[in-house]
Amino acid sequence: MDHYESALESILFAAGEPVLLSRLAAALETDVHTVDEAAETLAGKYRYERRGVRLVRLDKSLQMTSAPEYADIIRKTLEERKPPPMSRAALEVLSLAAYFQPVTRAQIERARGIESGATIAGLVEKGLLCETGRLDVPGRPIQYGTTPAFLRAFGLTSLEELPDTELDGQLTIS
Repeated sequence: MDHYESALESILFAAGEPVLLSRLAAALETDVHTVDEAAETLAGKYRYERRGVRLVRLDKSLQMTSAPEYADIIRKTLEERKPPPMSRAALEVLSLAAYFQPVTRAQIERARGIESGATIAGLVEKGLLCETGRLDVPGRPIQYGTTPAFLRAFGLTSLEELPDTELDGQLTIS
């Protein structure tokens, strides 16, 4: 198992972004279960040893990140500027996409009651939304869904962690 842990650590450090478990398993010539076990062991070691890095699971991917308790020091060291807060429109579009994905621009606009193309384009540019396919209807509109960057931005490991809403079952955006 040490071999898999070391290999995972190397791959995830070099990648700098989420890597699918299936891709890791293929590269390591093993199964996803073995990769998952090695990742859990490695993540436990990082926590136990209070290391400056964490191994996090994002849905069906793994990523190496910095430990959250060092965020202020990292920010100060790298002098990154805070991104501007998201607009209400952007949060509305992200919410609709997260809860009802895949969704089209027209479905979002129908639910919001306002044109949303520019907001969607901005969220795609920021990497929080992505094209997931096309709806099989005339005109074949683009369908959108959330990305791993969305999960990271909101501190989620999967969409199942989204809070329940009063809208569940009440809003239809088809």
